[in-house]
Amino acid sequence: MSHHTKAVHADPSNLGRREFVKLGALAGATAAVAGTSACALQGPAGAGGQSADPTDFELNEVTIQELQAAMASGERTARSITEAYLDRIESFDRQGPSLRSVIETNPDALDIAEQLDREREAGTVRGPLHGIPILVKDNVDTADRMTTTAGSYALEGSIPSQDSFVVQRLREAGAIILGKANLSEWANIRSTRSSSGWSGRGGQCGNPYSLDRNPCGSSAGSGAATSANFTVAAIGTETNGSVVCPSSANGVVGIKPTVGLVGRSGIIPISHTQDTAGPMARTVADAAAILGALTGVDPRDDVTNASQGNAHADYTQYLDAGGLQGARIGVARQFFGANPYVDTLMDDAIEAMRQAGATIVDPADIPTRQQMGEPSFQVLLYELKADMAAYLATLGPSAPVRTLADIIAFNEANADREMPYFGQEIFIEAEEKGPLTDPEYIEAVALARRLSREEGIDAVMDEYRLDAIIGPTGGPAWRTDLVNGDNFSLSSSSPAAISGYPNITVPAGFVFGLPVGISFFGRAWSEPVLLRIAYAFEQATQHRRAPGFLPSLGLGA
Repeated sequence: MSHHTKAVHADPSNLGRREFVKLGALAGATAAVAGTSACALQGPAGAGGQSADPTDFELNEVTIQELQAAMASGERTARSITEAYLDRIESFDRQGPSLRSVIETNPDALDIAEQLDREREAGTVRGPLHGIPILVKDNVDTADRMTTTAGSYALEGSIPSQDSFVVQRLREAGAIILGKANLSEWANIRSTRSSSGWSGRGGQCGNPYSLDRNPCGSSAGSGAATSANFTVAAIGTETNGSVVCPSSANGVVGIKPTVGLVGRSGIIPISHTQDTAGPMARTVADAAAILGALTGVDPRDDVTNASQGNAHADYTQYLDAGGLQGARIGVARQFFGANPYVDTLMDDAIEAMRQAGATIVDPADIPTRQQMGEPSFQVLLYELKADMAAYLATLGPSAPVRTLADIIAFNEANADREMPYFGQEIFIEAEEKGPLTDPEYIEAVALARRLSREEGIDAVMDEYRLDAIIGPTGGPAWRTDLVNGDNFSLSSSSPAAISGYPNITVPAGFVFGLPVGISFFGRAWSEPVLLRIAYAFEQATQHRRAPGFLPSLGLGA
């Protein structure tokens, strides 16, 4: 799954992107004026009878449960709900605020919605997602009239022969695939100087709280569109930080599951060791409802065999507003210190958890955190080359590119469209790697796993008998800067990403009007425990609030 958030890790020193990546976080792509949608979203502001004010929307902040009740009562239909979101995207994503969070919408969405309405009328409701519109990131295969391109012109027009496992599961659950979300191109594994949320096809995605600020990546459009109420929820993908960082920066909930809980077949990859897809939603309950629909053994992804006995079809059963009572929460203080405003929010969060009955263990630092980034980066380089070739082979003989080398050559030949702001140094470095039989690769996989698992998260949780570890997900959104690239200030995504363990981010408050999330991570397959704790925190604090689409914060800077 390609995703990545160039995240930040580390010591609050001024690290360059390569150092960030090696410390454990790749990221999104930055602002771009370039890029046109393959399916340009046209239409006057206020199209479809909507208000010309993007903060005025009949479905603002609506939940899955509320939509199900409205459909059950006959107040709304799946078609009317889908139409409202399509009109909103048309009015405000390419025009008005011009968020650029959606690359293309599904031309069949309304027909699918009508079919689901007929099923409901006949007495069949498939489950909690029946008739619910969901965006998927543009690296997730859909075998329909939409393309799957990872935001790159190199795959323009590419339509896979079968749905990804994730999309197959969503369709079976009755969800409506609303469209494809913009992303950091190639899930932000192309350049050390990228701007998160930029892709050649999609241009630069903005942040709905302040449009000149970055949405983080690589699931930038998934986070921005969900926060902006352009969709009920979205699917993102993460290799390191690419679900949790854009969720934090856009004020939504993101779940990065245990690697193997959700099948990765049909997702444009970076690394089979770290890649996973996960839900991004405005509430923990909505994210939990979607997660349950995504589980199951994927016949094209052997890693999911390990999920048998560890997966659940319904994660909403674990949501407990009293779930912090008696929980033991470890504070990873090593992720504090980069931003005093963020530290204050985290300390407030810790106090809220203490008041809700949690036992706080502070500090509960991960001793190997600084060591795991370098071997992980080597793993990503090797696997990018091998896994990309394997994915491109599934597109058949008509695929426009067949290897990473082909993509590099395409970018060079189309530099005006593909590399107007930053290059492809990471691609070039990966192309120089050998096969997955190389001793360097085999040793790097083993080292990264040992440092992040047995000597990392598991060691800390065993020592302090923890239910979860917390840290700030990231800092407040930076101003998008196509000249210099991203400006990460902090990230706690790497230990969970490198280990392949679950991580859930929940809104934790605001810094100068910009949202910041708190991450809850823990052992493999501990989604039920983390959801119980994250939901209890959300219910106790209620930090989520809809964005205002401000042109800028107006701070005079």
